[in-house]
Amino acid sequence: MKRSPLHDRHQALGAKFAEFGGWEMPLEYAGGGVLREHAAVRSAAGVFDVSHLGKARVSGPGAADYVDSTLSNSLSRIEPGKAQYTLCCDEASGGVVDDLIAYLRGPDEVFLVPNAANCAEVVRRLAAQAPGGVEVVDLHDDFVVLAVQGPRSDDVLAAAGLPIGHGYMSFVQADWQGAPVTVCRTGYTGERGYELVAPAHAGPELWDAILAAGEAYDIAACGLGARDTLRTEMGYPLHGQDISLDITPVQARLGWAVGWKKPAFWGRSVLSEERAAGPARRLLGLEARGRGIPRPGMSVVGAEGSPVGVVTSGTFSPTRRVGIGLALLDAGVSEGDEVAVDVRGRREAFSVRRPPFVEASPTA
Repeated sequence: MKRSPLHDRHQALGAKFAEFGGWEMPLEYAGGGVLREHAAVRSAAGVFDVSHLGKARVSGPGAADYVDSTLSNSLSRIEPGKAQYTLCCDEASGGVVDDLIAYLRGPDEVFLVPNAANCAEVVRRLAAQAPGGVEVVDLHDDFVVLAVQGPRSDDVLAAAGLPIGHGYMSFVQADWQGAPVTVCRTGYTGERGYELVAPAHAGPELWDAILAAGEAYDIAACGLGARDTLRTEMGYPLHGQDISLDITPVQARLGWAVGWKKPAFWGRSVLSEERAAGPARRLLGLEARGRGIPRPGMSVVGAEGSPVGVVTSGTFSPTRRVGIGLALLDAGVSEGDEVAVDVRGRREAFSVRRPPFVEASPTA
């Protein structure tokens, strides 16, 4: 497995490691684990090493137009200096190859952040159809990505000498101790926060500086276990579970990330047909009525005991103190319905609802 440039920092903090997309990354740290790290992000600040995420650059004359003609969302909705959530869909099936963030640097350059396991495939697909003069480069190992999340994230970044206060989904370039750092107002937690993209060689010093600056604001180093509980509370999808080549944006209720009026994007025809007909299944939230905790792969049954879907993500909500999850459910299942989840041979009662399970920060 690959390792982050910050691996020794994580070891020094007593991290427990796990595999994520072919990378050995911190799951949680000694001194409290997932529950403490989750609470730190909701109440103060946390810093995550998410350097396993992919990085790629599409550049050359008309690069932004080319990306706009392939990925789902409409880059014309944003201007240079803004980032956008988008999807790489399969042309034939409409399934999601990956979800990613596109940083629009200008008409001739787009920086992409796909998921770790899918970076090479996204790059392959984009490179295969790129017009002359447009170059698609895999930069997976060239950068670190640090996510500073939580209500005190502005205080932390300011103390570390980094720019703050720009609008949600916008980014600025900073010179930090001689290294170029992209500071973007993005995140995967529902809290106000920033994501920092820096050259790999600058990663360890940047990590140290964030932790030192955040000490006065009760910052915690956070592993990917807390990142998962935080994103599940918000109902944010995880590729490979809630979206995949077998699950379309229409089924996952991600139509807001699709530029339906665009003349072209991969999967446009089949997805438009599915949208018009209505999906056979939809991604919805589940909240336990009792003590049950849903886990991916558990079956969901309706009031009459017949199967109506499957859990795609599930966890114990540290904020709500209840079991929550996402599930692909038959189109006949509606918000407010009661269903049962087979939790290790026991049928536990759950209510169907629309995420999020906690309110997002008003300044997220």
